[in-house]
Amino acid sequence: MATPRLGETAPDFDATTTEGPISFHDWKADSWAVLFSHPADFTPVCTTELGRVAALKDEWDARGVKVLAVSVDPVEQHDAWKSDIEEVGGAPVGYPIIADDSRQVSELYDMIHPGEGDTSGVRSVFVIDPKNTVRLSLTYPKSVGRNFDEILRAVDALQVTDSGPFSTPADWKDGQRVIVAPTLSTADARERFGDDAVEEVKPYLRFTTVPA
Repeated sequence: MATPRLGETAPDFDATTTEGPISFHDWKADSWAVLFSHPADFTPVCTTELGRVAALKDEWDARGVKVLAVSVDPVEQHDAWKSDIEEVGGAPVGYPIIADDSRQVSELYDMIHPGEGDTSGVRSVFVIDPKNTVRLSLTYPKSVGRNFDEILRAVDALQVTDSGPFSTPADWKDGQRVIVAPTLSTADARERFGDDAVEEVKPYLRFTTVPA
């Protein structure tokens, strides 16, 4: 199975989770979603990652994002592991963890690590928008923990660029200036956003602020 590509519909699935059975598209409904895999329960990097995701609950909620973890371990093992995650992360695990012992979801999203001699998942991340479209994907090796601040930043950038004819520059963070999309001329941008609100650095590079 090929990895779902940007712009494609995120594959739907039914799964058993720590919060009961779900049907993915129905569960996420009209929300943004972050689906992320981890190689195995009771492992050091994964424990820090799931703890960090739990601690960021208010940040996910503020962006209208539902988070959903997946690994190939059974639900009973996930449940036993949750207390470790909560101790390390300092917050309750308020999101579902998929029990993917059948490998259904991992194979559907091409999350199994090739050439590693096992069937555990790599550290994949899929950001999926309210229309169930894959908008961003990241894959990390098992040895490298993810930066969830960067995933939040990417969600911010996607939501901002959906709100108008904008792009975001390198290292952009929420609240900073955005780039006027090339589809809008400088004159049209100044008419739309105000003469003083558009800075032309190059004819093809114009900055503005996102209207309140």
